[in-house]
Amino acid sequence: MQFEVPQFIEIEDKIFGPLTWRQFLYVGGGGLMAVVLFLTTPFFVFFLIGLPIGIVAFLLAFYPVNNRPFSHLLEAMWSFLTRTRVYHWQRKQEVVYKDATPTYDNQSNPSLNDTLMGKKDIASLARRLELDALQKK
Repeated sequence: MQFEVPQFIEIEDKIFGPLTWRQFLYVGGGGLMAVVLFLTTPFFVFFLIGLPIGIVAFLLAFYPVNNRPFSHLLEAMWSFLTRTRVYHWQRKQEVVYKDATPTYDNQSNPSLNDTLMGKKDIASLARRLELDALQKK
């Protein structure tokens, strides 16, 4: 016995001409609200309230964002605006290391060349150069 496996289950059925049930409700509800505002209020109030309602209804019905319905975007925006946020402490001071000893050029102080030849001194010099480079960023 063979069974037919449904295909295209993510596509909604067209019920009202080229519109799905959800699109029909969005367009019908938004359009009805805009028409009622147009007939009962002055044009200025309709322009401020009714026109945005109609535009949002049209976007909800027909405009996908990243292949998802526009209602998902509105829901994400609402949850972002109403949720509490957690702020993490961040260091304000950008200086990593501040050396109090003065720096010398090798030409101005030739005796410094003799002291920098030891392994310990080379490691400390490399560390100082790294920290100076980090500090200049």
